[in-house]
Amino acid sequence: MRPSTWKTVLFPVLGVFGALVLWELVTRVFETRLPGPVQTWEVSKLYVLEPLTKRGEMDQGILLFAWQSLKLVFQGYALALVLGVPLGFALGLSKTFQTTVDPIIQLLRPVSPLAWLPLGLVLLDRSGPAALFTIALCSMWPTVLNIAAGVRAVPQDYMNVARVLRLSPAKTFFKVLVPATIPYMFTGFRVSLGIAWLAIVAAEMLTGAAGLGGFLWQEYNALVYEHILLCIVAIGSIGFVLDRAMMLLEARFRASA
Repeated sequence: MRPSTWKTVLFPVLGVFGALVLWELVTRVFETRLPGPVQTWEVSKLYVLEPLTKRGEMDQGILLFAWQSLKLVFQGYALALVLGVPLGFALGLSKTFQTTVDPIIQLLRPVSPLAWLPLGLVLLDRSGPAALFTIALCSMWPTVLNIAAGVRAVPQDYMNVARVLRLSPAKTFFKVLVPATIPYMFTGFRVSLGIAWLAIVAAEMLTGAAGLGGFLWQEYNALVYEHILLCIVAIGSIGFVLDRAMMLLEARFRASA
């Protein structure tokens, strides 16, 4: 194994190990109610060692909880892309449309998932569709804005060549605009996916749905701090994996383009 590969593997491992040691020292020295990693493992290991066991609706292995959350996230994220990608291209291609719609986007974009979920429950009456509504509405904006920025950044020379070659609007779109905006597009996709993952946790905490957010809220009410920390570690780990998966997808897409 090359030295650079050793560094790539070794340094992150050392960083995680150092964080665990620091966490354990802080809990022992300051004697806080926060459990250390050893105690957290002892209390929570059943959920990790039996990750696919279902003992009850809110008593499942950590992978089952994660799967319930991920199903909603992927559905809401897909809806966000269906809505966000065309809107982003429309904003980038038409200055008139951008001027008209941009104030609405800037008004809706900062609204928290905690504010959208009650409205979703009022409109849709059920927690599942309301969660999808919340995820899609919260996570679509990075995709919209990055695609619009990518379209506006396409060099005018590209469009001039398309006119000289007399490409149809459809061919210009798919052969010129889309390839040129791929870096912007995937940046938006990555940020949107992270926001979708954040939104589902908030939605489950409010609705009590059987997922990582719902389990975390249940254990907070039961004062089982070890399970709260287990959920936090699981949420962070899955978010990290999702981000890296999106990076690999982008690299493969660019290589094949």
